[in-house]
Amino acid sequence: MAKMEIIELLIDENKIESGINAVSVVESPAIEENFVALKKHEVELKEVDGEKRILMGAALVPNKQIYRKNGDKEFYIYFSEETVRKASELFLMRANQNNATLEHEKKMLDGMSVVESWIIEDEKQDKSAKYGFNLPKGTWMISMKVNNDEIWNKVKAGEVKGFSIEGYFVDKYEMSLQETEEDRLINAIRDLILKDEQYNLETYNDYPKEATENAKIALRYAEENGWGDCGTPVGKARANQLANGENISEDTISRMASFERHRQSSQKELGDGCGRLMWLAWGGDAGVEWAQRKLEQIRNK
Repeated sequence: MAKMEIIELLIDENKIESGINAVSVVESPAIEENFVALKKHEVELKEVDGEKRILMGAALVPNKQIYRKNGDKEFYIYFSEETVRKASELFLMRANQNNATLEHEKKMLDGMSVVESWIIEDEKQDKSAKYGFNLPKGTWMISMKVNNDEIWNKVKAGEVKGFSIEGYFVDKYEMSLQETEEDRLINAIRDLILKDEQYNLETYNDYPKEATENAKIALRYAEENGWGDCGTPVGKARANQLANGENISEDTISRMASFERHRQSSQKELGDGCGRLMWLAWGGDAGVEWAQRKLEQIRNK
């Protein structure tokens, strides 16, 4: 028997429709091409408060392989912890809390609102465990207020048994095909840097954690707002190296140390020109000062 393909689904933040736009209360799941409507079969709704009509359940469970069939093609899909968290954040940021359906019908329901949303950080200590759930770290949990009499009667009759998400996703391979020319250039330069550093006798990764965090801040900002006219592909590749904790060569450390000349421009806020963004991309105060000390140490040695 041939091994079925396992596909990771991602959110394309460049497309406004990507992500989760509604939660459906369902008895069984459904899926149509890119449109995903999922329910975790073993995760049912819990009636948290009958008087207040509040239900609790999992919206997404990370790394759970879910069987799907599209025509003659059979495969599994899954969401990473990062994608689950991103999906939960975008759902709230886009104010979709009141978007609810029954069995994925097109009509939106009145009187249905997500009133709690959280990611499980500790399986045993999480609030969900108190209600009998046994779900892994990274699961997106929601509580829904049901002020709709028709739906509440279906809940009491056992006609709806779980939450199911509605949204649009792209698989990881398709996402890679959408990579921009700039992304390809940055990654190509990064690969060249890594290859070059393989031929150095010694490389280093003992730069401070704060330098790594500074690079991550720069990358997150660029992901949300774009790089604009800021930085070169080399600088952007450097941010990725530091953010990933990769080893860097003496030559790279020298470049970081020489970035001191841009310190004055680094005092502005993010978004006010390029100074602060690129300063953080090169490790910020912690990274540049470490590079100066490290370079002196290497050369003295």
